Amino acid sequence: MNTHSIYTHSISSPRHDLFNYVLRQGDTPLILAQRLCEWCGHAPELEIDLALSNIGLDLLGQARHFLSYAATLSGTGLNEDHLAFSRDEREYLNLLLAEQPNGDFNDTLVRQFFIDAYHVLLHQALGQSRDPQLAAISTKSLKEVEYHLRFSRGWMIRLGDGTKQSHQKIQQSINQLWRFTGELFHCDEIEQRLAEDGIAVDPRTLHEPWLKIVNETFTEATLEIPLESPYRQGGKQGLHTEHLGYILAEMQYLQRSYPNCNW
Repeated sequence: MNTHSIYTHSISSPRHDLFNYVLRQGDTPLILAQRLCEWCGHAPELEIDLALSNIGLDLLGQARHFLSYAATLSGTGLNEDHLAFSRDEREYLNLLLAEQPNGDFNDTLVRQFFIDAYHVLLHQALGQSRDPQLAAISTKSLKEVEYHLRFSRGWMIRLGDGTKQSHQKIQQSINQLWRFTGELFHCDEIEQRLAEDGIAVDPRTLHEPWLKIVNETFTEATLEIPLESPYRQGGKQGLHTEHLGYILAEMQYLQRSYPNCNW
């Protein structure tokens, strides 16, 4: 079942913009939660194992709120489970950064820090949305993502200003993942229209405060922002890296094998 095509044909244009935007806000934490929970039982320390799992569960809860709202907007009678488990790769609208492989702990940490800093600013701004449901979800999510940022920022400083090896590994991860950060602040027509109506956040307005958080953290951690390089984008339009398909194959296996199954 191609749920995306159902929504495309059944939702009026302004409502489709909102549906698309809400779907984006749900897909990024959904995919990132799946990534983080891959660490369960494999993290370098028990404390980190528990922290990453808890952050993953927080993100999964945020994804459920957004996807549940998106399902309501669709008017199709489907629910958040259909959106999570019944779409194909091109129908997911998450940020490319969220789907990047866990790699070593330093790779996961840098990915998390970049997204945490972005999420704090996003939910602060989205909490003022004219859409009461979006505002409510973001106000609740803000308390969680502020903790996520404290965790990832603390580890960035600890490892960046730690041993020579830990510093080199963190800097290497920064250099590898930096090209995905530009997409965080790319504004397309959907976001622009909704931002002008006071519903969405223009992501371009988040770039400067995000860089401020990153610069302050990197200074304390003795890390450096990479030289300018070509940025990757397209996730919000359904154009993904090769990694998302593997995530979905694992995440959707049960529902694809036993459609509409119940516990």
